[in-house]
Amino acid sequence: METQIELGDLTVDVVFKDIKNIHLSVYPPNGRVHISAPAWMNIDSIRVFAISKLGWIKQQQQKLQAQARETPREYLDRESHYVWGERYLLKTIEVNAAPSVELQKSHLLLQIRPGTDTTKRHAILEAWYREQLKQAIPPLIAKWEPQLGVEVARLFVQRMKTRWGSCNHRAGNIRLNTELTKKPPACLEYIVVHEMLHLLEPTHNAHFVALLDRFMPNWHYHRDQLNRFPVSHEDWEY
Repeated sequence: METQIELGDLTVDVVFKDIKNIHLSVYPPNGRVHISAPAWMNIDSIRVFAISKLGWIKQQQQKLQAQARETPREYLDRESHYVWGERYLLKTIEVNAAPSVELQKSHLLLQIRPGTDTTKRHAILEAWYREQLKQAIPPLIAKWEPQLGVEVARLFVQRMKTRWGSCNHRAGNIRLNTELTKKPPACLEYIVVHEMLHLLEPTHNAHFVALLDRFMPNWHYHRDQLNRFPVSHEDWEY
């Protein structure tokens, strides 16, 4: 069941689920507010909860509005692209050969067949970003599994529009956003640890924060660094 509540000029989307705890999210790019609530919870209690979080909601919305955003990508020469937090200038090379992507000094070389359109160029780069992420994550999981005392059953890498990662704690699976390939390596490690900790604590409660503080004391810095880098130009939806 879905509904909305109005708090002055703020609209909050509410979804009732078979969960134990209420969960509040503020989504990019425009700070849309979403609450997932236990099915048994009444709307008045949810309203009181939302009112108690108004200060935090406004703070998160201000952060999102101030965050730099990429312009729409056209995949033309000298267009800026980020790889592991570093800025590269795109250089396209048209040849009658299989497409490829390569980092070379300050350039991101995109080899394409003559006449390759923008959609195909985007797909080639997205596949390359996904492969870089697939290679970078397993060593991090192997590093943190013995430290956290958990085991990741399966890893999924995909384009995600509302979050950097997610965790299915019952199945032991974690899912990570391919956009993380554009962020500094320390940001990726923070997200990996964040999602792996959800195998111990599914919600973002005080216990979860305490776990983050214990295993990654500087996690606030990595989170802020992640949010300082440009994000996709597209309007994300949940």
